[in-house]
Amino acid sequence: METVSGVNNWKLVIRREAAGVTVLRAVTCDESAALPETLFGLPVTALGDHALAPGAPAVPGEAVQFTCGPLPGEDGWDNRRLKALTLPRHLRRVGDYALLNCGGLERLRLWDDVEFWGGGALMNCQKLDTFHLTRTGEDQGESLAYFADELSRELDVTVVTAAGETARLLFPEFLEVYEENCPAHHFDYNIYGAGYPYHHCFRHKKLSLKDYDGLWRGCLAMEHESGTALRLAFWRMRYPLELSEQAATAYGSYLQSRAAEAVDWLLAERDMAGLAFLLNRTAPDRDTLAAACQRAREAGAAEAVALLLEEQHRRFPAGGNRSFDL
Repeated sequence: METVSGVNNWKLVIRREAAGVTVLRAVTCDESAALPETLFGLPVTALGDHALAPGAPAVPGEAVQFTCGPLPGEDGWDNRRLKALTLPRHLRRVGDYALLNCGGLERLRLWDDVEFWGGGALMNCQKLDTFHLTRTGEDQGESLAYFADELSRELDVTVVTAAGETARLLFPEFLEVYEENCPAHHFDYNIYGAGYPYHHCFRHKKLSLKDYDGLWRGCLAMEHESGTALRLAFWRMRYPLELSEQAATAYGSYLQSRAAEAVDWLLAERDMAGLAFLLNRTAPDRDTLAAACQRAREAGAAEAVALLLEEQHRRFPAGGNRSFDL
């Protein structure tokens, strides 16, 4: 096995081809890892079937080990512990069941150039809900449509365009349930939650942000988690890529009506930039600001306390409500 210095620890089995390298097997001992962009001067262009699946059978190929420091024993190499994975820049193909049973995986970062996703590539990735896609050109890839179709849970997706613009999109959860109908001797198929239209609003596997925003009114009319709706509205306002004035007004009205809940969420996240943005857009009332200041003090969030006090003093200056009888 050839050993190479790298930024992460990997044991790889690869196959060199004319167009690039296929990773046939890959296992890491790191919780956060990025697969190599190139190997032996060739771009990594494909992941084979079961490439990162824990316990997958051995395959013939060229063995390579990447190291970035002291290595654990054999028991430490297990992709079930992998929480965050970055895929190579030139990856074009992901084989069948490539990430099967990566049960600890939560975040996937990739370029939006993958042309083929194999069957069951994300099967049993039960915690995977956060994606970061970077586009390299004007055309949108099909990866987001694949994720939304494969995973019915709530998805948190960040998209960065080739021009460097950012959108952050939430796809609410939905459940598909077969319920026994005893009198009729059959099963009824039911869908619960507001997420189904969001997960299936792609046209020819491309997402239109106009269509995405057009689902908002229907989302509020259906069964939905208030926290999910709040985050969806906030992220669309925070990163308003292709956001129409009409959609911005609708999202803004919702945030305005739930300003106290939004402040609490951002305090819990310690997101000071987001909190400043929210205060500027929703102008919470005096009681909401006072309550938020108290919670920030209790949490020891000094920066948040300073920000909230500044907002209080700016909008409700001391003595501003005094009156005198003559």
